[in-house]
Amino acid sequence: MFLFTNTNLYDLINKKWIFLKTEGESMKEKLFIIPEYTTATEIKQIRKELHLTQKEFAEFINCSKPTVERWERSKEAIHGPIVPFLKMLQRYPEYEQEVRVPEKIWPLRLWYMYGSNVCTLIDVNEQEQKVKIKNYTDKIMFRAFGVVETPNYNQYQEFLESRCFPESRDKMKLILKDLGLPFYDPIMIIEKTEGRMAEDDFWIRIER
Repeated sequence: MFLFTNTNLYDLINKKWIFLKTEGESMKEKLFIIPEYTTATEIKQIRKELHLTQKEFAEFINCSKPTVERWERSKEAIHGPIVPFLKMLQRYPEYEQEVRVPEKIWPLRLWYMYGSNVCTLIDVNEQEQKVKIKNYTDKIMFRAFGVVETPNYNQYQEFLESRCFPESRDKMKLILKDLGLPFYDPIMIIEKTEGRMAEDDFWIRIER
């Protein structure tokens, strides 16, 4: 299954943040053992343990920087989805590293997507023919290279070709002309088509 993105995790928390309220009762009956509130001190402590700035922490939990600033100044109890989110971070601090985008060290980066979900991040050094990847899903069929964790350059080229029409396709020259391309080159084709295919919802965003 997919590793949760920040938005997906927040949506899940919102859906799970449920209380059963009996008519006429003043007390709320909990369905889950989750703290009712957090504090400025706890938020700041967890953020610093993750070595994140307020801006980075805001992006991580999918809120605005002013919201984080307001929380960390607050002298009141803080309620809402941030409460169970913090408990999850305390229990699974590695989640921050699992969803972190690595520093870009080579000129070419490809984002292999399924809808709005990032499946595989592919960094490429075309000059030295080197490839590095990071998968963001546990589902093998959704990974750009399946079970392969360290693809070589030939496997990378095969992957690109799999997201294009074949070079042997009938009337290929006319298709290339329509795309404004002088010759068949998978990466150039993907820059035009985003690697979209009729039979699935995968696509590729190229970052140079």
